[in-house]
Amino acid sequence: MFGNHRTSFLSGVVNMAILFLDVDGTLINYKAQIPSSAKEAVIAARKNGHFVFLCTGCSKQEILERHFDFELDGFIGGNGNYIEVQGTEMFHKPLTYVQCKHFTDWCISRSLAYRFECNSGIYISDDYMEKSVQARMKYAFGNNKSAVNAPINPAFRKMTSKYRDDVNKTAFVLNSYQDYLDAVKEFKDMVVGTWGGKGQLALYGDTSPEGISKEFAINKLLDYLHMDKKESICFGDSSSDLPMFNACNIKIAMKNGNDEIKQKATYIADDVDDNGVYKMFKQLQII
Repeated sequence: MFGNHRTSFLSGVVNMAILFLDVDGTLINYKAQIPSSAKEAVIAARKNGHFVFLCTGCSKQEILERHFDFELDGFIGGNGNYIEVQGTEMFHKPLTYVQCKHFTDWCISRSLAYRFECNSGIYISDDYMEKSVQARMKYAFGNNKSAVNAPINPAFRKMTSKYRDDVNKTAFVLNSYQDYLDAVKEFKDMVVGTWGGKGQLALYGDTSPEGISKEFAINKLLDYLHMDKKESICFGDSSSDLPMFNACNIKIAMKNGNDEIKQKATYIADDVDDNGVYKMFKQLQII
């Protein structure tokens, strides 16, 4: 999926852009379906000499489980703690064993369902499937009362160890917004965030290594590729993509995204299910 057949990044392509695409809510919808037009847009952009990278909170195995049948130039995962270029790992900074142990013990003490997001898979606590049903339903279907089955991420794996040293980031199901507020106070040596909804509507909390963000990773990648910020374009749908907006020249928010990210956008693309990525690629003359 991550190609290595392209001409060297350092060769200098005239009128070249480097594109960074968030995954959930941007390249694919919240049911993990990719519009055929988005696939067509990525293929055409690369054919035209542009570079396309994913920039997501997902870890590598979660992306591989999507079974995208087209190639990309690389991948920023874990909200910035993993960078892969043309199939080769360029950077990786997982949480430490001590940080992971601290997180696990805290979740257990509060009876919170939790997971470890690693490049080899997403390892879930024994109670995760039961306690995350409502969160998974709301994330995929919103307030659609006709939905009956909570989606199961194909990257989910049985927890093999409570403590690890290869965790890109963690996530935990919020019983209330207070769980997030308490996590911020508890984990001073990690970045604590939320996702699945804005503010008190958030479904999940997460932790990741300190000093790591999508902005950090994009800057590191641009430097590695000897490219300038003015050549960069990013697409996102949520507040977790704001660091990516800070790093890029042209910032695209999806119509299905939240108000906060739309306010920071250069342009607003149509909904992910209304061929938003494809139409914006055309508008920007990428394809």
